[in-house]
Amino acid sequence: MMLDAARLPDVLPSERLLTNGLAKPEVRAELRRIADVRNALTVVLLWTMVVADVGVAVWWGHPLGYAAAFVLMVPLYVRFAILMHEAAHKLLFTNKRANDFVGTWVIAYPAWTPISIYRRAHFAHHKDEFGPAEPDIPFYSGYPCRWADLRRRLIRDAVGISGWKNLKVLLKATTSPTGRSVALPILGVQATLWAGSWLVTGRWFVFPLLWLGPWMTGWRVVNRLRAIAEHGGLGRSSDRRQTTHDVRQSLLARFWLVPYNTGWHLAHHVDMGIPWRNLPIFHAELEAAGYTDESISYPSYMALWRALCSAGPLTPA
Repeated sequence: MMLDAARLPDVLPSERLLTNGLAKPEVRAELRRIADVRNALTVVLLWTMVVADVGVAVWWGHPLGYAAAFVLMVPLYVRFAILMHEAAHKLLFTNKRANDFVGTWVIAYPAWTPISIYRRAHFAHHKDEFGPAEPDIPFYSGYPCRWADLRRRLIRDAVGISGWKNLKVLLKATTSPTGRSVALPILGVQATLWAGSWLVTGRWFVFPLLWLGPWMTGWRVVNRLRAIAEHGGLGRSSDRRQTTHDVRQSLLARFWLVPYNTGWHLAHHVDMGIPWRNLPIFHAELEAAGYTDESISYPSYMALWRALCSAGPLTPA
């Protein structure tokens, strides 16, 4: 699915961008500015949405309410993942202690993620996409595939098979001296959330149903769809347009799949030091320079998924 190099506009350097696509220093300084107060409010709002989602379901007490809360928890987990990703890049707060504390204890551990391990693996991903040390190859390889192949993977995600594999690794880590220091804090946070939800709602099942359940199932489906939309079917290259898909953004996709501007993923891979709020601005710089345009972009995620499940030569549009 890698694009023909002849189709990639050779436009760099430009007036505002360097040869490697990074913005020139006078432009880059503003693009790299972190909005500390707004990010803090974003974290608070995310937890407020979690409490509201659970609270309305418990208040209504109807199976339909719990079902709706279960489904709506999935895009909330996506938001935890993206903010954790920001913290892993040290882009959530300018104060590194605050960045790591909030990123770890308020975002990553509640979302079942060992952020220290994630950070090491993720920086290996950025260092050489699809290289010999690429940690995410299992997500990205095997495309293009048949619809039946993707459907089988998504069903495995949806019924909890993939989630159980991840949970089993976390539980097993408690039996080893090295893994215990990572796993026990995460499980301790989960136990606290369970106890807190039980105490506040008087219902023991709120945590397994509305917190563990979506993480084990729906979140896995969305995470796979997002991951393959970022890099599925591509390969190793020094040109980020050959390693990262460019997809036109829609409001629906930004709610369910790519919140917090993470859909502007090409911009993130050109300069991973730009915080999420400024990715659309940087993407606009790349478009203005002619680095990317509609001819090498997918018009929607559905179009990209269709291409990922098609045989034969592929073109974005």
